[in-house]
Amino acid sequence: MELDDVRSAVESIRRELAQVVVGQDEIVDGLLTALLAEGHVLLEGPPGTAKTLLARCFSVSLGLAFNRIQFTPDLLPGDLLGTNLFDFRTNQFRLTRGPVFTDFLLADEINRTPPKTQAALLQAMQERQVTIDGVTHPLSDSFLVVATQNPIEQEGTYPLPEAQLDRFLLKLLVEFPSRDDELEIVRRHGHRSASPRPEDLPVAPVLDRERLGEIRATMRAVRLAEETVEYVVDLVRATREHPSLAHGASPRAATMLATATRALAVLRGRDFVIPDDVKELFLPAVRHRVILEPGAEVEGAHADGVLRSILDSVAAPR
Repeated sequence: MELDDVRSAVESIRRELAQVVVGQDEIVDGLLTALLAEGHVLLEGPPGTAKTLLARCFSVSLGLAFNRIQFTPDLLPGDLLGTNLFDFRTNQFRLTRGPVFTDFLLADEINRTPPKTQAALLQAMQERQVTIDGVTHPLSDSFLVVATQNPIEQEGTYPLPEAQLDRFLLKLLVEFPSRDDELEIVRRHGHRSASPRPEDLPVAPVLDRERLGEIRATMRAVRLAEETVEYVVDLVRATREHPSLAHGASPRAATMLATATRALAVLRGRDFVIPDDVKELFLPAVRHRVILEPGAEVEGAHADGVLRSILDSVAAPR
């Protein structure tokens, strides 16, 4: 697929989303980057900032099979993956598939459920397969998780395990809208108190699995110069040496960041990666993979601030 065709498809998705979701252009670009890079996305923001609505509209525009699961404190792993139930008619166990058997899974408020259930997604997100009662079941080749979570400072939340956070390609922070955007939100949606039903959304599918596969093949052909590879690695390694970070990012972070930069280059209409692509994605790709030193946290340091200082200190290639 030519780059112009990819840009046309991406703009079609943006137009569909703009019919419902106001603003959030950076979040939309992050979702599109993850889609092309075959990575999962974690959306974090306060309630009422359209995280679920945006993810739902995004899934509709892609034309993929969709499932949503609301994470609650009493949710069990079997509720997510499925379970084997005995069928008395056949005297055999039959697998009742859970919502994870889909193309696009919206894991809503994922940090409202205990770590045991959160961890049920680990294998699915990394290997696109799940093991139930010792039997491995493949998932869709297009399997994509978009998870939403409330800020961990809020009551009733459970921090995600580090191993699971590492499975997300990007962590995107959803902020409150500007005044102008909020005015437009009220104009569009101020006639109802409940969220619109999926079938009522004025969003139409503009992609299918075949076209998505072609776009991803285009992304994998994007050139990544050796000096840019070194820049990615140097940035990630710097997180392991910074005194304010107790734990830095893993080599998986470097490979995922490199993949994401290829996807972003395609979104920008290029068949090559530039250092600015790396700079733009460094925070979203790494902020959830590092842990602050307790002393730095007490002094008010934040992961994003530390990562920005690393960006300033590591020289970018010309």
